Amino acid sequence: MRDLVNNIGAVQALVPAVLSATATGPALDLIAFGSAALVINTGAIASAGDFTAKLQESDTTTSGDFTDVDADHLEGVFPASLEANAVVKVGYKGFKRYIRLVVTKNGGTSIAAGAVLIKGHAAERPVV
Repeated sequence: MRDLVNNIGAVQALVPAVLSATATGPALDLIAFGSAALVINTGAIASAGDFTAKLQESDTTTSGDFTDVDADHLEGVFPASLEANAVVKVGYKGFKRYIRLVVTKNGGTSIAAGAVLIKGHAAERPVV
């Protein structure tokens, strides 16, 4: 079997928490990696919570420079609304150095959620 762990990078895109408001993850650096996939893991939803997810991209870490990623630069799609106890994976195939996750509260009370960014096609291996 091939080794995967030494060929990928994994970083926290959204700290696992019960979200009761819109949450914006940190700027995640894609330097030295040729591909990326975001994995969102959800838990319970309270009071018919309605939360959506999207990726934003930028060439800098300045918050105001981030723009929504065009659908053409995503592999897969985000659901119209995040569901309870689900896993969502979406790939990024854009060209910007930084991406970040935004989970938007549209209604309801809260959702338990967290996310990890898996970075692949590393320029140098093994990835530490």
